[in-house]
Amino acid sequence: MWRQPKTVWSVAFACVVAFMGIGLVDPILKPIADQLDATPSQVSLLFTSYMAVMGVAMLVTGWVSSRIGAKCTLLVGLAIIIVGAGLAGLQDSVGAIVGFRAVWGLGNALFIATALATIVNAARGSVAQAIILYEAALGLGIAAGPLVGGVLGSISWRGPFFGVSALMLLALVATWVTLPAANEKPHPTPISAPLKALRHRGLLTVGVTALLYNFGFFTLLAFTPFPLDMSAHGTGLVFFGWGLFLAVASVWIAPFVQRHVGTFAGMVGALLGFAVVLAVMAVWTEHKPVLVAGVVVAGGLLGINNTLITETVMKVSPVERGVASAAYSFVRFSGGAVAPWLAGRLGEESIHVPFWVGASAVVVSVAVLATGRSFLRTAFAAEDEEAGEAEPLATREEAEGVTVASA
Repeated sequence: MWRQPKTVWSVAFACVVAFMGIGLVDPILKPIADQLDATPSQVSLLFTSYMAVMGVAMLVTGWVSSRIGAKCTLLVGLAIIIVGAGLAGLQDSVGAIVGFRAVWGLGNALFIATALATIVNAARGSVAQAIILYEAALGLGIAAGPLVGGVLGSISWRGPFFGVSALMLLALVATWVTLPAANEKPHPTPISAPLKALRHRGLLTVGVTALLYNFGFFTLLAFTPFPLDMSAHGTGLVFFGWGLFLAVASVWIAPFVQRHVGTFAGMVGALLGFAVVLAVMAVWTEHKPVLVAGVVVAGGLLGINNTLITETVMKVSPVERGVASAAYSFVRFSGGAVAPWLAGRLGEESIHVPFWVGASAVVVSVAVLATGRSFLRTAFAAEDEEAGEAEPLATREEAEGVTVASA
């Protein structure tokens, strides 16, 4: 699995840097607010603009890549990230940073939507091994983002932005040199395909479930640094623990959970556990050890749920997996766009309320998932009959020839 061509490693490296962007700004939220005299809700717009643009852009990524090819799509996405991240670091107002963070989100959408298929097509070995490489890159990026953000942010809040821009420039050069141009004739995808896919009740149910639990996810990510009130380096270490546990849970714990309790029960258990963690953080918000422990534990629960729900998306809809992934990402990132601003605004009134709202949204997500269970039975039929007979995630995906998945 580890003896791969240069193409795979260059795209995997770019994936690490791309996924760093999710948590990279976490350690510098409070420094930005302090130095630019901004409120928590204003600074949290760095998440909102990034996620909103990335979600909307997911509707057109398939249309773009099916016309200009995977290599061009990757390079365009990387170039946009370089520009967006670099210019964000040069700004002196929160509004301008938020604007260029949105540009960054556009580039991320183009890159992420194409990266997995590229790795699977170029990798040696099985499809399952290629997916594990991708998941490893995803987990490493999510874990490294807060750590790098904390280290560079302790020097200056501008450091993380410039760091990502420089790393992405290296990734762009590596991808340009190592990735061959596709020889296949393009098969254009209609721009309306993702929206039409949402007519399927099962896919829509899973998407709305993800939208709601993302309220909790991004409340944790975007608001916790304020009551935590630590240095950029300290906050980075806390969220490094969160990302590391998320990565471990995504790759190793989620398949174990699926084999022993099933996909549906695994998702419900992880979501309810996450709701409990947020409720505990709501009660003891003034106690830093509780917040630190809550952040790290939540990483594991989110890792389990993310992996299980992604497999469900790939199986529940009759449309092509790339189209299903784009439709699902569009819906779920809506939660990621609204939650950071809402949490910051509520937190200006009471530091406890954002966590209560996040916990409530996650509980509602479980209710939504339960109402659509009949439409999802094709995804969990085997698990419902006998959880112990469920196959590991990687084995199923290999058998089905998965080449596209949601990040």
